[in-house]
Amino acid sequence: MANVLKVLGTWKFWKELLIMTVGISFGAAAVYYFLMPSKLIIGSISGLAIVLSEVTGMIGFPIKVSTLILIINAILLLMAWFLIGHEFGLKTVYTALILGPIIDIFEKVLPYEKIIPGGGSVMGDPWFDLICFVLMLSISQAILFRINASTGGLDILAKIVNKYLHFDIGMSVTIAGALICCTAFAINPFRMVVIGLIGTWINGIAVDYFMATLGRRKKVCVVSDEYEKIRQYITKTLDRGCSLYKMEGGYSGKTNIEVVSILTQDEYAKLFNFLKEEDIQAFITAGNVSEVYGNWNQKSRLAQREKGKTEPSTDITPPTTPAQ
Repeated sequence: MANVLKVLGTWKFWKELLIMTVGISFGAAAVYYFLMPSKLIIGSISGLAIVLSEVTGMIGFPIKVSTLILIINAILLLMAWFLIGHEFGLKTVYTALILGPIIDIFEKVLPYEKIIPGGGSVMGDPWFDLICFVLMLSISQAILFRINASTGGLDILAKIVNKYLHFDIGMSVTIAGALICCTAFAINPFRMVVIGLIGTWINGIAVDYFMATLGRRKKVCVVSDEYEKIRQYITKTLDRGCSLYKMEGGYSGKTNIEVVSILTQDEYAKLFNFLKEEDIQAFITAGNVSEVYGNWNQKSRLAQREKGKTEPSTDITPPTTPAQ
């Protein structure tokens, strides 16, 4: 209990809670405004819920889409808890539980019937609905995957495929989603099913793109006689680690030290300005890095230990995806 209270008192917990709420709201809006009106069935649990809602309506026992999403997610959350890890399960419990209610909020505050009084597609064409849905859902999934959470449902299946079969997240989303798309044959014509399959494939590509963009860092390599000044600036001012490599110039034959560090775009700009302001002569190369493994994000670890101010971690168990 004491550990739980410490976690609740940390900024990291409340920051991630806000991120999860914003991320899942994007996903809920995508489902409500672009899937439900046109009955597009993309490879997602929301798509499966739409199919089941229509089927239950046909047999005289209609169930709301938001209710079905909650039921299906509850089953999949148990799978996430045992197969993926407690942290992923706990975070996804929150997002899965609020997905249905947020859809209900959109329904009450701004129902899509007001946007399209005649019914049908919000954008006037299923292909435009598909594009809007994929963009919004991919952003939602990428935001949540970055903090080891998800929108629930299909993301849980994708995470299981990613963990045990080692496919990329985007490919995992595509595999799991394609199976769900096929259920659309129960309510949609062949053309709409094909659109859904194409949308699922595009969604997988978009997720990989947005994840790479959100996690992009700069690998900076600096060669200079004043490498010690550069090292001090990176470690003391930017509060980042770096590596020093002894090297020899192929043209000059001069021995020197290369400083290598992984920085955010903003930190890279600060380093560049520092070199200019201090008039440090240096040879600099920089490239984009989309994945960083290890403890890169844990800044000031030594200083915090010395001062005894290390915040309690909100991680319940070690993360199931590499820390970014």
